[in-house]
Amino acid sequence: MSPDEYCQEKAAQSGSSFYYSFLFLPQEKRRAITALYAFCREVDDVVDDCIDESVARNKLIWWRQEIRAMLQQAPTHPVTKALLPHLETYQLDGAHLLAIVDGMEMDLNQNRYLDFIALQQYCWHVAGVVGILSASIFGIKNPQTKQFAEKLGLAFQMTNIIRDVGEDARKGRIYLPVNELQQFNVPASDILNARHSEQFVALMQFQYERTQKLYDEAFALLPAEDRRAQRTGLIMAAIYRALLVEIQQDQFQVLKQRISLTPIRKLWLAWKTYIRG
Repeated sequence: MSPDEYCQEKAAQSGSSFYYSFLFLPQEKRRAITALYAFCREVDDVVDDCIDESVARNKLIWWRQEIRAMLQQAPTHPVTKALLPHLETYQLDGAHLLAIVDGMEMDLNQNRYLDFIALQQYCWHVAGVVGILSASIFGIKNPQTKQFAEKLGLAFQMTNIIRDVGEDARKGRIYLPVNELQQFNVPASDILNARHSEQFVALMQFQYERTQKLYDEAFALLPAEDRRAQRTGLIMAAIYRALLVEIQQDQFQVLKQRISLTPIRKLWLAWKTYIRG
């Protein structure tokens, strides 16, 4: 299996909404974004799949070393081998790749965030940086497009947090800010024990409205001259925003189940957004 085939398989197996947006890219850019996505999946799996925290930390240390080896033109992993040819072409910053690994390590260091400012810092590492790297692959003429991509990454991560409240709680993690749990009178024990309540719905409605605002703010930052190049990001946004609405319409029943869109609906949203341009 070639490095590109390895990354393709990693992306396809994930079932992620992002995969559907990649289908409309030219071949070279599709190879680059698939390699980046596979890298993100690899380092994310370290934290999710390792039961032993010390093993997870050592693996993240290895990934930092592997990124530095790639920057020295000497990668050893299929993902970094696939990513290497695209670093110069799309001006992908190694510091950003290292920042993603730092974000994964944050999951080992803490499982609560005091307020939204603290949560935003985490989101920047695991999503905002990914947005910037992705936008660089899609094509940037106006530097402001990086601000669009960073903000869109935050919106995506907040959508993930809303969708995965129950799943994260089963791993002992609550990403919803502590001061907002207090504001809406939702004890952490309610989330950890999957107790759905009117207070929980109000808390999640607050998260929903803020996240919708983040999408609006991101779109307002996208310069007209880069809109066509950034269609892949807009496809992702269409799918993620539809998921966000689906969760809200289902009264935020996220504590015991994972709400998702069907593959055919994702593909339809992707096609519709692509045609709209």
